[in-house]
Amino acid sequence: MASVELQQSAGGSGSKINGFVSDDRETQLLSSGDKHGGWVTFVFVSATLTGLIIAGWGWLTNLIVYLIEEFNVKSIDATQIANVVNGSINLIPIIGAVLADSFLGSFHVVSISSVFSLLGMVVLTLTATLSRLRPQHCETGSNLCHGPSKLQFAVLYTGITLASIGLGVVRFTLATLGANQFDKPKDQAIFFNWFFFTFYAACVFSSLVIVYVQDSISWGLGFVICAAANFIGLLIFLLGNRFYRHDKPQGSPYTSLARVIVASLRKRNILLSSDGKDYYHGTNTTAAATPKRSFRFLNHAALKTEGDIQSDGSIAKPWRICTVQQVEDLKTLIRIFPIWSSTVFLTTPIAVQTNMTVLQALAMDRHLGPNFKIPAGSIVVVVLLSSAIFIAILDRFLFPTWKKLTGQTLTPLQRIGTGHVFNVLSMAISALVESKRLKIAHDHHLQNQQGAIVPMLCLWLFPQLVVVGIGEAFHFPGNVSLYYQEFPASMKSTATSMISIVVGIAFYVSTALVDLIRNVTGWLPDDINHGRLDNVYWTFVVLGLLNFGYFLVCAKLYKYQNVSIGSGK
Repeated sequence: MASVELQQSAGGSGSKINGFVSDDRETQLLSSGDKHGGWVTFVFVSATLTGLIIAGWGWLTNLIVYLIEEFNVKSIDATQIANVVNGSINLIPIIGAVLADSFLGSFHVVSISSVFSLLGMVVLTLTATLSRLRPQHCETGSNLCHGPSKLQFAVLYTGITLASIGLGVVRFTLATLGANQFDKPKDQAIFFNWFFFTFYAACVFSSLVIVYVQDSISWGLGFVICAAANFIGLLIFLLGNRFYRHDKPQGSPYTSLARVIVASLRKRNILLSSDGKDYYHGTNTTAAATPKRSFRFLNHAALKTEGDIQSDGSIAKPWRICTVQQVEDLKTLIRIFPIWSSTVFLTTPIAVQTNMTVLQALAMDRHLGPNFKIPAGSIVVVVLLSSAIFIAILDRFLFPTWKKLTGQTLTPLQRIGTGHVFNVLSMAISALVESKRLKIAHDHHLQNQQGAIVPMLCLWLFPQLVVVGIGEAFHFPGNVSLYYQEFPASMKSTATSMISIVVGIAFYVSTALVDLIRNVTGWLPDDINHGRLDNVYWTFVVLGLLNFGYFLVCAKLYKYQNVSIGSGK
């Protein structure tokens, strides 16, 4: 999971970064006191995560089906709405990270966002139970269907917005809060293992049980269960308050980054020195090392000039002088940006595949035996199960075996690269399966029949989902690990949310690409039996290969700051 490598930063990132001592993490822990934290908090954190993820995943997983069947939204339009919602949910964590790191702390951010989530679930429950809040029901694909009114859309989007804020913020801020309860890297590693296991277990339960209730019994009952789970999770979280270690916000690290840029520009005409004593290292360290030569222009920000420093060694002009550590922190973010950007296009095909798979399932035979029908929204649970199972296999078997054979552990970048390969393979499998589905649809002359079911079991969709799940088992923990290790100690909440930001941007990019494909080609009509979704998947195979090449170049040029190659530490 985000396991073997994540441990090195949460508690150990306060030790040494870029050769300079960082006191941020140590200061936070000392200020919080040792009587709080420890494994007793895991009970509350995991129970909170379970309740909130059951609630959030319960409405999100089946959103496309809800829009199509209950709000008469056209299929491709429903996937586009889902893309925007998913993108927003995955971009919102950066707001929570800024608030947690800079102002409120993790506890208050999780509490407030959980209340938002609960309010959203209440509104969604009302849309499912009050007939006046949704359009009149009609057969899917019928030309006589009437869309929602402006009021109905407004209420629906209000519920989705509130629930999205809660789900988006909670996941990663709660992970940071949980990791902050431990001092030892070994304990943090175990925590992350179980945190992600709990996350996947809650997602699987919600995708199977909640979605089944919504499809087979009642949408209203399904949303009521989600709201109840949300309330219980929030209650348990608040009950654990007296056990938590509350790290005090240390002020905005983003202001420090901005100061580095401004100070560098203001001193751009001053010659740089080769003597470390000419650079400002702060008041809490005796280090006198020269800043690294990479991105040398930024070194101007730490260069001492007359009037920058007061007699006691503190800063007199905050926007004219910065510490060497702050300069190196900004350099770290600049170095990691190309890797981060390649991950956007790694995740974009997955975003398209996730929603298109639901549409494919709606147009395929979903029966298992005479009495059971797989809910279309539950299809994606295959990815979750595949990821969870393979993460366990990697962590307990493959990685230890690899280390015994080679004497080395896989670095985060090697994990991410392996994920790239599996992602491209998954898109190729998706294209082949869709080609077969379209051939059967054409053979039975179903391409002009709205809502027609192709006589092909939806189990054919499972291989591509299993492969993409294996890929996520490599690149998702690899990305989280990389950011958590390499980011400055004062930006740990931001580090854990970086992969979420990538996913959010990927969903927006996928929305733009789908719109472009719809406008330029005829591959994505409302009736996918009359389209060429296989060509869309082949397009992403080509884009995936190009992006993999870009990643290899970025990975070759990147130098780890906090990871010892070979040891995995």
